[in-house]
Amino acid sequence: MSENETGNGSSAHPSRRAFLRGAAAAGAGALTATGANAATPDPLITEVQPWAQAFGEGVDETPYGMPIKFEDDVVRRNVEWLTADTVSSINFTPIHALDGTITPQGCAFERHHSGAIELRKEDYRLMINGLVDTPLVFTYADLERFPRENHVYFCECAANTGMEWAGAQLNGAQFTHGMIHNMEYTGVPLRTLLEEAGLDTAGDLKDKWVFVEGADASSNGRSIPMEKALDDVLVAFKANGEALRKEHGYPVRLVVPGWEGNMWVKWIRRIEVTDQAIESREETSKYTDVLDNGIARKWTWAMDAKSVVTSPSPQAPITHGKGPLVVTGLAWSGRGAITRVDVSKDGGMTWETARLAKPGEKMALTRFYLDTDWDGSEMMLQSRAMDDTGYVQPTKAQLREVRGLNSIYHNNCIQTWLVRSNGEAENVEVS
Repeated sequence: MSENETGNGSSAHPSRRAFLRGAAAAGAGALTATGANAATPDPLITEVQPWAQAFGEGVDETPYGMPIKFEDDVVRRNVEWLTADTVSSINFTPIHALDGTITPQGCAFERHHSGAIELRKEDYRLMINGLVDTPLVFTYADLERFPRENHVYFCECAANTGMEWAGAQLNGAQFTHGMIHNMEYTGVPLRTLLEEAGLDTAGDLKDKWVFVEGADASSNGRSIPMEKALDDVLVAFKANGEALRKEHGYPVRLVVPGWEGNMWVKWIRRIEVTDQAIESREETSKYTDVLDNGIARKWTWAMDAKSVVTSPSPQAPITHGKGPLVVTGLAWSGRGAITRVDVSKDGGMTWETARLAKPGEKMALTRFYLDTDWDGSEMMLQSRAMDDTGYVQPTKAQLREVRGLNSIYHNNCIQTWLVRSNGEAENVEVS
């Protein structure tokens, strides 16, 4: 067994020389995985094209730049039958069509409990009350005067991949794993605002909590342990360098790195310091993990290590035929940084270690690539992530052994795509 098969070595990289040999071997005018034979004149090269015969648009044509029309299929998508109404629903990031790790705001998934609201910066207020020395109310302008930080974090809905518990359900990485985005957030550490209000009144902080609440009609509220609140939680007002979008909580939202997205309260209006968890709807009847015996796991905030191959996948089939192939995907962990991702082409029997685009960052998406050569045979593509805590992404069978089939949330099992000889792919279960 080779190093690549054991997952202990690096993946094979098709060389540039092999790439060129593939092109030279093609018949005149034939199309291969590496391109067209240059012996055949290509009118797109030999003839002057319309775009080179006239002026293009001026610099003021589109004051706020929009994606070009040729990429208009790269959009968020909803599953209509999933919820009764879109005001309390979710749509999905087109992760199959993106590369790198940063999610454009316009593609980042939405989750609303009562619809996205419009709230002007001038009308925004954030109250801090409860067990604090001085209850305070901040305006948006007030928040901008505090020292701010920039951090890249992923936000994942706890229900991401949840529909796959009972078997392969949705045919596309966008729908199985697209309740996630990864953006650079700018804001003020929650710790800074709590210290401004003063925490002497709270006494010993080890058993204290904060209850955070949104300004929308659902009043979505979650309890967060004080230890986390004072660690890395951010009160954010920018994403990817610009103002938050309405659907992402404009003008201000909470960022809770590594923890489930429901805790990232949008349009945040109140932070109350308490001596106990509030036990709100969103942390009792919802966002708990029901086991086989009917008892629910509680306080399962952190998102465990997870990964998915985004291409090839059902929405991103192989279209170039045999030859050099880039297998790519995303990996992440709410408990630390991704250190390694393995890829299997045979349903987990053998593994190859993928190449990370850059070293994994704590609580942020990591892009991986496996540069390989496809012979046209069927593949059972899987990926398996590992983080710096030593955690290894489990199979679905391993998760089911612990939690059964009743769960909705926190499904981080290994995903399988069956790639057929024609390059098309579909969601299948390999437990």
